[in-house]
Amino acid sequence: MKQFTLRGFILGVVGLLVITTSSMYVALRMGALPWPTVFVTVLSMAVLSRFKNSSLQEMNVTHTLMSAGAMVSGGLAFTLPGIWILNGSAEIKMLPVFVVTILGAILGTVFSALFRRNLIEEQHLVFPIGNAAYETLKAGVEKGKQAVKLFVSMGFSIVFTIVRDLFGWIPAAFAVYKGGKVYKGEVPPVYFWVSPMAFAIGAVIDKMAALCWLAGGVVSCFVLAPLGFSESFRQNLGIGLMIGTGVGILIKFLVKLFKEKTSFGKIGKKQIIIGVCGAVVMAVLLTLFVEINFIQAFIAVILVGVACLLSGMLTGQSGINPMEIFGILVMLGVGALRTTPVIGLFCVAALTAVACGLSGDVMNDLKSGYLLKTNPKAQIKAEFFGGVIGAVLAVLVLFLMQKTFGAFGTDALPAPQARAVAHMANEFKNTVEFFAGIVLGAVLFLCKVPSATLGLGVYLPMQITLPVGLGAIIGAICKKTKKVSDTDVNLVASGFLGGEGIAGVLIAFYSMLHV
Repeated sequence: MKQFTLRGFILGVVGLLVITTSSMYVALRMGALPWPTVFVTVLSMAVLSRFKNSSLQEMNVTHTLMSAGAMVSGGLAFTLPGIWILNGSAEIKMLPVFVVTILGAILGTVFSALFRRNLIEEQHLVFPIGNAAYETLKAGVEKGKQAVKLFVSMGFSIVFTIVRDLFGWIPAAFAVYKGGKVYKGEVPPVYFWVSPMAFAIGAVIDKMAALCWLAGGVVSCFVLAPLGFSESFRQNLGIGLMIGTGVGILIKFLVKLFKEKTSFGKIGKKQIIIGVCGAVVMAVLLTLFVEINFIQAFIAVILVGVACLLSGMLTGQSGINPMEIFGILVMLGVGALRTTPVIGLFCVAALTAVACGLSGDVMNDLKSGYLLKTNPKAQIKAEFFGGVIGAVLAVLVLFLMQKTFGAFGTDALPAPQARAVAHMANEFKNTVEFFAGIVLGAVLFLCKVPSATLGLGVYLPMQITLPVGLGAIIGAICKKTKKVSDTDVNLVASGFLGGEGIAGVLIAFYSMLHV
């Protein structure tokens, strides 16, 4: 069965052009990105199902290519405009940005291929967005009662999100606690995000991970804040917990190698040599085009690999991919080696965010591919083409928008994520709480506690954490009843997830066309 077809490639590229362009606009305008996975799944299914010899696997490979450019745009938009925000007169040449973005797309593809087996086949992470794409494809073909449950919930989510975000008839969030002075500190206001997607994520992810997410938010807001710990302290601690998960993964890997008394498990000397040579080539290219030295560039490539692993794990556990945070951390790590021009540091952040964005996004497609028994090599090829084409287009759109609007951080293009990156790059320091979070995160991971989602709860605002926690509780209660099966919960949750993602993309198109 041919899965990566010419017609699929053409359709994928057409969809890629639209998704990448709109994603860049939405990322700069709103500072957020809807997951495009289910939208492109429906689109590829709607077109390819008209061909008699089409298959679910072909549709899966096609939507892998189609969605690849979205998070490449996000990774670039969430980081690089921070240079212009810090210095409105900064002159940035297009060629280095092309090199950084394309290399980020290539690294994201390589690390997706390397980590796919561990995250999807061995750890069996949920990847809620990827699971929603799988349920959508399966339901579209079967067209039975299960399909009705999925598409009815998806339709409700689409209408709800459009009414909420486009017309403003439903509040996006409401206050559940006004905040105030408590003990030594001040508890911030607590809001509740009215989101079908957030409910759905809580319902389908691992319950232990969901509870840790909720616990992290509660501890941050109602324990650390009253004790007088600042928001900066809590954010640094949360980031440390997430990075500590990566340290725990590395420790576990090294212990396993030692016990098995093998050099690198199933990785042979040939693969090691190829990997080192590839990293050297990447480092040389970065050194030639970006204002960092070879040592910094080589370390950046290695750190991007660790960041992509964490990105894939967080996406698999929670459906959240904080790619700009990984960009900041790698940027700070590289910048600590020597004094480096700001442009060089932000290019490193963009490289990391693009790689993490692409890797996290495509892991969802690879999850649905695993469930559909799609050939992963076909998907990786589609990811490579989609990532590289999307990288070229994303850079062109970014510079076009900069030329058209004149600046970032304005009312027209507020670029809130890039502003936050610029601010954190200036404010973030190697604080005690950050390193304490790393140690605690590693220990908890080795004790089989999902420290990554715990850190996510500490880091993210409660308005995101609360609906996720409520969704987890409702999902658990429903699964305990005899009238509602696990499949029913997963189908409705997949519909909620997919619907809000589809509505987000449609609103992005509308917003872009009505600038």
